Amino acid sequence: MIQTRLSIPLPSNFQFWRTAYSHGWCSLPPFQVDKENRILSRLLELKDGTLVHCSVRSNETRLHVEATSARNLTAARRGEIKSQWMDCLRMNEDLGGFYTEARKHRQYRWIPPTGAGRMLRSPTVFEDLVKMMCTTNCSWSLTEAMVKNLTGILGRTFTEGLKSFPTPAAIAGVPESFIRKNIRAGYRSPYLLELSERVAGGKLDVESWRRSSLPTVELFNRVRSVKGLGEYAAGNILKLLGRYDYLGLDSWVRGRYYELHRKGRKVSDGTIAKHYAPYGSWRGLFLWLEMTRDWHDPALPS
Repeated sequence: MIQTRLSIPLPSNFQFWRTAYSHGWCSLPPFQVDKENRILSRLLELKDGTLVHCSVRSNETRLHVEATSARNLTAARRGEIKSQWMDCLRMNEDLGGFYTEARKHRQYRWIPPTGAGRMLRSPTVFEDLVKMMCTTNCSWSLTEAMVKNLTGILGRTFTEGLKSFPTPAAIAGVPESFIRKNIRAGYRSPYLLELSERVAGGKLDVESWRRSSLPTVELFNRVRSVKGLGEYAAGNILKLLGRYDYLGLDSWVRGRYYELHRKGRKVSDGTIAKHYAPYGSWRGLFLWLEMTRDWHDPALPS
């Protein structure tokens, strides 16, 4: 194996660990997270099929990538590795408008100085869609199991125990019964298969969604048109596309809201929506950061 070290200059207002540990994606394969040492790792698949395992950490000025590969990393491959990590970590996303809005509200003034706001995403929209589908109507442990099965069974092997995330063609190449039995995807099985077949066959270009100029409501409807993705899933996919108009409520978020704002008393989703409505197109991001603040600042009051 060939070891290569790469580094990427950090943009202003970027905080690596708050981005890497922004939500559960960091613990879903091929991502791996080392909380103690603050290292994020994953196996990347490059356009030419090269598999590269990367371990990423950061200091105050640069992102450091330790890349392991069977092939020599040409300049083009090194450039693609950097590009994929910058995309996953949202390093080119401009949150200036969000920080301006946060400074207007006393309860959110903690956000700009901490560099919070970027949410980790996968190298591809397809991977994000599959993973989001695996979060619907189930426990987090079941989500982890389904993604582990998908990667372990249908991904490409790098070394023992390290597999890539399966391509659309890989998932489309197995029958629904295989997905039900081996991936344990349950009712999601036909939806995972249909999504993979449409993407692999060129009938659905989900990768274009990251650069789409469509109004948010139209993009939301595009995501909702994928069978198996309801309002919760579509709202959260939009956050990974850089649109924060939707809350994407699930049982965990609702429970956190009840705890933080209602002393544990349940309220309707409409009441929650009304609470965040004043924050306009950033409301989904304000919600998420408020719900997860104690992941990073346990000593601070919520």
